[in-house]
Amino acid sequence: MGGLDALLAAVVIGFALKSYFAKVKLPHGVRFPPGPASLPIVGNALSVDVSAPWATYKAWGSEFGDLVYTRLFGQDNIIINSEEIARDLLENRSHNYSDRPELATNELFGIDWTTAFLRYGSRWRLQRKIIQQSFRQDVVPDFRPIQVAKSHELLLNMLEDPLGYPKHFEMLAGSVIMSTVYSYQAARRDDDMIERATMALELSMKEMRPEVVAVFSAFPSLLRLPSWLPGMYLKRVAPLVKRLMSESLEYPFMWTERGLNAGSVSSCMVVDHLLKLDESDSNTASQKVAIKEAAATVFGAGTETTASVLMNFMLAMILYPQIQEKAHKLVESVVGTNRLPTFQDRSSLPYVDAILRECLRWRPVFPLAIMHSAVESDVYKGYYIPKGATITPNVWAMCHNEEKYPNASEFNPDRFLNPDGTLTDDTVSVVWGFGRRICPGRHLAEVSLWSAMVGLLSVFKFSKAKDETGREIEIEPHWHGGLSVRPMPFPCNITARDESMDITALERLIRVSV
Repeated sequence: MGGLDALLAAVVIGFALKSYFAKVKLPHGVRFPPGPASLPIVGNALSVDVSAPWATYKAWGSEFGDLVYTRLFGQDNIIINSEEIARDLLENRSHNYSDRPELATNELFGIDWTTAFLRYGSRWRLQRKIIQQSFRQDVVPDFRPIQVAKSHELLLNMLEDPLGYPKHFEMLAGSVIMSTVYSYQAARRDDDMIERATMALELSMKEMRPEVVAVFSAFPSLLRLPSWLPGMYLKRVAPLVKRLMSESLEYPFMWTERGLNAGSVSSCMVVDHLLKLDESDSNTASQKVAIKEAAATVFGAGTETTASVLMNFMLAMILYPQIQEKAHKLVESVVGTNRLPTFQDRSSLPYVDAILRECLRWRPVFPLAIMHSAVESDVYKGYYIPKGATITPNVWAMCHNEEKYPNASEFNPDRFLNPDGTLTDDTVSVVWGFGRRICPGRHLAEVSLWSAMVGLLSVFKFSKAKDETGREIEIEPHWHGGLSVRPMPFPCNITARDESMDITALERLIRVSV
């Protein structure tokens, strides 16, 4: 096995040397942004904490500034640690920074069609237009009945099976998307369509760790090596991921298309856009493909974000019981105990919105966003940004900026409230991305999150689990992931605030609240 390791190392070194000696010639009078000294071949890769690269990047920001230059296996990487610079470049100069880097792993995993990863061009613009039209802020209120119904199903699932909370959060997120995108009404529990799509998403997000993607993107020829070689686990798992991603792309779309022909589906993203197609138009086939790809993208992005934020929410409620207790009292003072909260109560419950915003900030689901790429070379405040450079917005650093968020590691919803109890103007928008690449489904996701959180707070109490002696089991939070990050399941105790609450009582409460 040692000989195989040596062979793989030799291949990597050979490719790296070629890239390393292809030096960039800087224009006169400019220089790269400051950054850590790099090693030959690997650049700064060995200095990065692969379990939390955002933390390394934030530390570099403290030393070198908010714009940091690094090299990763011969690739230029510009790290942005401040919101101000991110907006200057990714929004004010969006024409130059709305591209994505070419990632060899996208094709390997069968996600090269995904709107979020597409290069900047006509294919991306068409998909983006489809999604934006379906989930504009003024359209999102139309989906509230669906979101309320699915949040009520979440409450029933939590009461029946408290320890299955990770799956219940995924089911909530996935069922809202499946309904609004495909007019598919998922089963309350164990829905095959959602479970298969979620499995594909989890595998792809897990394997797309930044350090792994960097290696194979720098040296795509490595993907031609046999999958049995050490270090090629990515290639071994890729066929399964690719098959599952293909199924999640094709199956829901085919279900809706058949339903449209049979007249058995109602208005939704796919149906509405299919009905707009002109069969006499020569571009109909490509437009149909764009609808299918945009729809599958919405499922992936919406499910991962919503489920992960709800995991953070429940963890925070357990770690900070005084915040949970305050929220309980406020919800009960507005809603009472004879019904569940509705959207009409939202303006009277700013503290729940503050909790939502703090969940987004405290542990951003996409701590490094999704990388951008420079279309052309640029100069920013005297610093040179080469064409094709990967631009990495360190959302984690922006959300943990001590000047803006004192004691940033602490979970504190009050930071989003004015002295009079109203919400501040800070919506933590950086967690949704920047410029032309900002998440187009953010308005839908944010409403789903509020509905789920306020419902959970009205019905349940979250606390630490206890061992056989009755002693509380301390939680040591761990987050895992690749491109996205979520808490690992943790021991906890989930009980109804009303000790007499059972499924029949909860169903009655739901009926009077609709």
